Amino acid sequence: MRSDRLLSIMLLLQTHGQLPAGTLAERLEVSVRTVMRDVEALSSAGVPVYTVRGPHGGIALLPGFRTDVTGLTTDEARALFVLLSGRAHAELGLGRAIGSALRKVMAALPASHRPDADLASRRVLIDPARWRGGPSQPAPDLAVLQEAVFGDRRLSLRYRHGGDSRPRSYTLDPYGLVNKAGVWYLVADHRGEPKLFRADRIASAEVTDQPVRRRDGLELAGLWDTLRRRIDDIPTPVPVTVSVRRDILVRFLRIHQADVSPSAPPAGAGGDAERVSVELRFRSLGAAEALLAFGPDVEVVEPAELRHALARRAAETAALYAEGR
Repeated sequence: MRSDRLLSIMLLLQTHGQLPAGTLAERLEVSVRTVMRDVEALSSAGVPVYTVRGPHGGIALLPGFRTDVTGLTTDEARALFVLLSGRAHAELGLGRAIGSALRKVMAALPASHRPDADLASRRVLIDPARWRGGPSQPAPDLAVLQEAVFGDRRLSLRYRHGGDSRPRSYTLDPYGLVNKAGVWYLVADHRGEPKLFRADRIASAEVTDQPVRRRDGLELAGLWDTLRRRIDDIPTPVPVTVSVRRDILVRFLRIHQADVSPSAPPAGAGGDAERVSVELRFRSLGAAEALLAFGPDVEVVEPAELRHALARRAAETAALYAEGR
């Protein structure tokens, strides 16, 4: 809509100062001619916008002009820059919307706070999709990790890997922190290779006096996506179709969110049936046997070999308790 584009032009100029018409056109995905027409419309509406001709020219607002369309306090605006990952917004079809929202929030911030807000958006990510695995431990004190991340310092870490009782020592170059459905992770380079460290397995951490050595052109969001895919992407997944009672569907999806097939239609969409079909994928048939924990509320429709395995497990369990010990 044109009204949204006019507002975006004002906010971009308010945030960045004078900008070439070509830059505005690229940012808004329109032609330079459209940008010039919009500038004329803003001027006619009383917005003090003007053009500067020449090789170093562009479009600008008169000094001192500001518009605050958000109604947010500075702290509220800062908080919004710790957002869901770009992947989550893209999957919801909100990629462009979040970009527009961030421009509005950034323009509302005092100039002195904009660098901090921008840094927050590049150093902390929130990813709501739950991973497979056991429950998380209580959240650790993240103060030392934050100090290294925001202070651009290397981090000395003693870390206990899963199944390993002895902590190992690392010197890391941190890129940022990710909250994955309530579990905090540190994304950092170790000897030039990206690694993921679960915060509740950190035995000790100390910020060094050495400046961080991040690789050029790499940001937290891109590294997180790479590391996440190493865990999420199953080379040869076992497809499983289940029938779930509608009244437990929300709880079921919360627990098995990471196992839902990405190509499956949205679960629960369509009808008032008592049971809903859900398409899942697991690393192995053994991993899929966890579905037995839901009892009759979740029925495996296919594959047949998984149905047989669950029937056998259920029979063994029933026989155990039938002995009356």
